[in-house]
Amino acid sequence: MDPSVAEQALGGGVPSGGGVDQAGGVDHVLSPAMAAPPEPQPCPDPLGTPPKVEMVLPVQSAAQESELNERSYRGESNTPIPDEDSVVFNKLTYLGCASVNAPRSEVEALRMMTILRGQCQLPLDVTLSVPGVSEGTVRLLDPQTSTEIASYPIYKILFCVRGHDSTPESDCFAFTESHYNAEIFRIHVFRCEIQEAVSRILYSFATAFRRSTKKTLLSGLAPPLTPDSDVFTFTVSLEIKEDDGKGTFSAVAKDKDKNSFKLRPGMDKKIVIYVQQTSNKELAIERCFGLLLSPGKNVKNSDMHLLDLESMGKSSDGKSYIITGSWNPNTPQFQAVNEETPKDKFMYMTTAVDLVITEVEEPVRFLLETRVRVCSPNERLFWPFSKRNYTETYYLKLRQMERKSNNDTLYEVLSLESEVPFGTRLCRRAHVYFCKVDNKVVLNSLLSDNDEPLLSGSGDVSKECAEKILETWGDLLSKWHLNLSVRPKQLPALVRSGVPEALRGEVWQLLAGCHNNDHQVEEYRTLITKESPQDSAITRDINRTFPAHDYFKDTGGDGQDSLYKICKAYSVYDEEIGYCQGQSFLAAVLLLHMPEEQAFSVLVKIMFDYGLRELFKQNFEDLHCKFFQLERLMQEYIPDLYNHFLNVGLEAHMYASQWFLTLFTAKFPLYMVFHIIDLLLCEGISVIFNVALALLKTSREDLLATDFEGALKFFRVPVPKRYRSEENAKKLMELACSMKVLQKKLKKYEKEYHAMREQQEQQEAPIERYERENRRLQEANMRLEQENDDLAHELVSSKIALRKDLDNAEEKADALNKELLMTKQKLVDSEDEKRRLEEESAQLKEMCRRELDKSESEIKKNGSIIGEYKQCSILFSKEGRLKAARKLKEGSEEETDEEKEALKNQLREMELELAQTKLQLVEAECKIQDLEHTLGLALNEVQAAKKTWFNRTLTSIKTATGAQGKETT
Repeated sequence: MDPSVAEQALGGGVPSGGGVDQAGGVDHVLSPAMAAPPEPQPCPDPLGTPPKVEMVLPVQSAAQESELNERSYRGESNTPIPDEDSVVFNKLTYLGCASVNAPRSEVEALRMMTILRGQCQLPLDVTLSVPGVSEGTVRLLDPQTSTEIASYPIYKILFCVRGHDSTPESDCFAFTESHYNAEIFRIHVFRCEIQEAVSRILYSFATAFRRSTKKTLLSGLAPPLTPDSDVFTFTVSLEIKEDDGKGTFSAVAKDKDKNSFKLRPGMDKKIVIYVQQTSNKELAIERCFGLLLSPGKNVKNSDMHLLDLESMGKSSDGKSYIITGSWNPNTPQFQAVNEETPKDKFMYMTTAVDLVITEVEEPVRFLLETRVRVCSPNERLFWPFSKRNYTETYYLKLRQMERKSNNDTLYEVLSLESEVPFGTRLCRRAHVYFCKVDNKVVLNSLLSDNDEPLLSGSGDVSKECAEKILETWGDLLSKWHLNLSVRPKQLPALVRSGVPEALRGEVWQLLAGCHNNDHQVEEYRTLITKESPQDSAITRDINRTFPAHDYFKDTGGDGQDSLYKICKAYSVYDEEIGYCQGQSFLAAVLLLHMPEEQAFSVLVKIMFDYGLRELFKQNFEDLHCKFFQLERLMQEYIPDLYNHFLNVGLEAHMYASQWFLTLFTAKFPLYMVFHIIDLLLCEGISVIFNVALALLKTSREDLLATDFEGALKFFRVPVPKRYRSEENAKKLMELACSMKVLQKKLKKYEKEYHAMREQQEQQEAPIERYERENRRLQEANMRLEQENDDLAHELVSSKIALRKDLDNAEEKADALNKELLMTKQKLVDSEDEKRRLEEESAQLKEMCRRELDKSESEIKKNGSIIGEYKQCSILFSKEGRLKAARKLKEGSEEETDEEKEALKNQLREMELELAQTKLQLVEAECKIQDLEHTLGLALNEVQAAKKTWFNRTLTSIKTATGAQGKETT
């Protein structure tokens, strides 16, 4: 075994839950298949938790396994296999396999891992052998006899993944592989007795994915890559996808022996480039500004053809930068790679991608030269083949120049070299896009200040207007309102000078005939309540529309909300066309001048009455006709520029698509955009030709000095920015209005176009035409079937949901009815109890009232006795004092002791009698208080008292009252 491989396997690691694909990195997001994968066939009873052992990872040598035989997928057995560098892992358990439809989906892989781990009943102990090179084979061995159980060539393995640390599957890993030559994918799941070994196993897979048998490098190309090194390593992978006739694009096969892509003639294709930095400080890829393709190798820059970019950006894991472009092989420049290649021969194809890296002064071009072979449409693909990407490693040597700021560093490119299977190639830089100034390499206007395109919605439009112009328009509008069916004669001349900004909303509605359209306003309010099948596309485009304008830049703001409703309403209103990207820009222009109901009415008028709707038809036949007409007009008005474009291979559809589909609203400043809409509503769609010719004529000298790529960049950036100046825009519109594009000429060119198309169709082989038409019909049929399935599924789901809601409502109603009946019965019982308690309370109150009356009479009686006693005491006191005074007056000072003693005794007796009377009074008051307390208790307890209890209480009260009366008496 190669010691370096063993060292890497023992020391490497893969992040928890991460997946490794054939690109050698964490897998990027891939859409899972629509249909759910079949449930796996589980192995029978999971094992218990394995005993804890020391973390030891036994590794066997390659010599110990060199005697094993590879089991071929072609059905051949017992074929001797060559020795190969490999890493062998013991103490693994095979949990089983299952079919999957999304072989590179980490979510799908983790789901199947969970199912197989939980349901496995007969795990199989195995030893796993992982090769160290991409041409090797992964083998499952019997741990006892070292005999081979199964084998999987590395090129058939698509994706590896491990379980997340926080889950029971943290000790598991899995890999997916393509089964035989069919589009069948299986996932194999393993469990490690030593959990820490999982990351090392995945590291070995990653090493096998990215290593090549041709490891020899020139010593000068493999410097030690430290964080401070000036060499930055990138891996760039190329994937080619073909239209499979089912509405999707699938990766093409690659001949494993000759390392060449197998293409089919006449099939639309896509080029996908994956760029990943693998060493040194991370550089930020800002954007891709060119994906180019050409037949052959060592081609010139002028021979490269720019492809239409579909998307660019980082992968979901942030480790790769992915660029996708569409490739139509039926164009003349790609004829060499669209014709069947003789048997056992191949040709070369060159792909280039130009990237702007933030820290690097100049653009960087990665160039890939690959072998391709165009096969017969009927040729079957036999083993060995793979769908692996073509990958090259690049060494970008940079030198630090100067600091752009306190934190950022600016580099210049010293060299860019590539390691390829056939040797080492010095890659060319993207020098098309920069030039020399004062012997120093700097970016030209295409990549410096002017490299960023002008954002849509740019430019301030003033509402100020000369008083004389406003008076003229006021007089015209007054006359026009008198007879709205006839346009004033002086209207076209005024519109060519531009409608005053303050009047545009009213004038546009009058020009479009939407001044009195209450019916469509009401229809709009109904349409916005309906669901649109293109809702996701509309939502995605809203943020991209007029981001430079304050009214539309806020996500969820009033502007974006109104724009969304208009686009949604139109997609429902016009089911045949639905929503197209250009509509959002036109709708945004209208919203800046009128309420959304009126803006919708004007949008419908423009789409239907001004011919814009025809441009969005599925085959874009009318749009191609417009491009043909524009080229013929160029041939007439600007012949030298027409010939130049012809020489460099620049066609009208490459630069004028947005002009026609968005009416110039997507890229140009608002002042110019509004003026174009003025002319469109007044004179019709032919105005687009006037403006297009004016743009070409004013840019003629600059365009004549460019090549193919430079012209495209010039149209994309400098042309729109030139008209940020209101003065430049005015001159352009004056030139456009002065150019006479006769309808007769346009009709003539239209007939020429259709005649040319008929001739091409007649020259085309019938079988090719039928095949193309058949593919188109198949795509339409699949789309309709999918829509039908979606609608049927939605209908069934709605019915099920409604049935479930109805059942729940019925059950709830039954429960409420039962509860209502119980409540009514409780109410009747409560009312009866209330009446009974009220009667008892009334009786008790009457009894208590009688007792109280009796007690009050006794109190009065006692009070009268006490009063008489007090009067006697007073009288006695007075008589005693009178007698004493009389005796004093009579001068009798003698008193006998007997008389004094008698008086004292009489006084003591009266005091005693008075004390007894007071005591009786106090006792009577205490008993009255006891009676009142007893009455209160009786009233409180009468609610729960029974009749027998009431009788006992009544008797006790009577007894107490009788005793009191006797004592009082």
